[in-house]
Amino acid sequence: MRAILQRVKASWVLVDGVEVGRIGRGVNVLLGIGKGDNEEDAKKLADKILNLRIFEDERGKFQHSLLDIKGSALIIPQFTLYASVKKGRRPSFEQAEEPVRAESLYNYFVEVMSQKVPVSTGRFGANMEVHIVNWGPVTVFLDSKEL
Repeated sequence: MRAILQRVKASWVLVDGVEVGRIGRGVNVLLGIGKGDNEEDAKKLADKILNLRIFEDERGKFQHSLLDIKGSALIIPQFTLYASVKKGRRPSFEQAEEPVRAESLYNYFVEVMSQKVPVSTGRFGANMEVHIVNWGPVTVFLDSKEL
């Protein structure tokens, strides 16, 4: 699993002009599911996101995690994180998991995160408009295979 993690002051997502998810202070997670990913990948990635110290203390040092600040997560499915651009000019998505299995793992990841912090989501398979009020900005790329 891959994630683009962005520290946000607020983030929300619209589907067909209707808001389907919104958070205040916390993280926006763009989540990609790759072939061969499993529930263990979801647990590892969720644990890293929940405990990653990307929130500043009173001295401006990254000392606090999402759990420490009691923040929220907006989790957006993002299969394009598995794009390959090695050949030609059009991305290939061969390494992205098949939609049915990917949706199941996405839902599992959301469930794991929801056990620790408030979570909002996008809609799997939908064309979404994601609004992000970056805080910093702080953006981190995570891959469960490298954790």
